[in-house]
Amino acid sequence: MRTFNLNSLIRTVPSTILVLTLCLFLGSCGLATTRPKLEMRMAQSAFVAAKEANAQTLAPGLYRKAEFYYLKAKSSYKRKYFNKAKQYAILSQKFAEKAEYISIRKKALENL
Repeated sequence: MRTFNLNSLIRTVPSTILVLTLCLFLGSCGLATTRPKLEMRMAQSAFVAAKEANAQTLAPGLYRKAEFYYLKAKSSYKRKYFNKAKQYAILSQKFAEKAEYISIRKKALENL
């Protein structure tokens, strides 16, 4: 039959509280970063607009960069690296918008 030992209980309670506090603190660190939903959507719409403007043939370098960063953003988002996904999405949007602008400008200049 086991006896109740107050000394062993006093020694284990602070260590248990310390472990639970540490787990709670480390678990909450993942909640500090928000998902970059807006940036991902903006990058996607910019990429689709560049594709519709025929940027893959009229501005292939910028279009490839936009595609590369968009795929990296999607991969980082799936792996829950939200900070990297946000950075890649912003870069993808920037290159896609440049590619779209150049392709529209080239089309306009051809029609003159």
